[in-house]
Amino acid sequence: MRLPSLKPKEVVAILKKAGFVEMRQSGSHLTLANKANKKVTVVPLHSKEMKRGLLVAIIKQSGLTTKEFIRLL
Repeated sequence: MRLPSLKPKEVVAILKKAGFVEMRQSGSHLTLANKANKKVTVVPLHSKEMKRGLLVAIIKQSGLTTKEFIRLL
């Protein structure tokens, strides 16, 4: 299943739907954590569109599958 091009704010919104909360922000990088599955991921906010490789890495860090992530869109 092919991932769509997403903006960083859209990725943050999807992760929040999955139970992640904002922990801290260092410059243009936002750190989110999920207490239920003890996963932490960092989303860079400085790009207009996220490249697919970075998006795949964020999905893996979050512990979600690609299908679960797309379902939350």
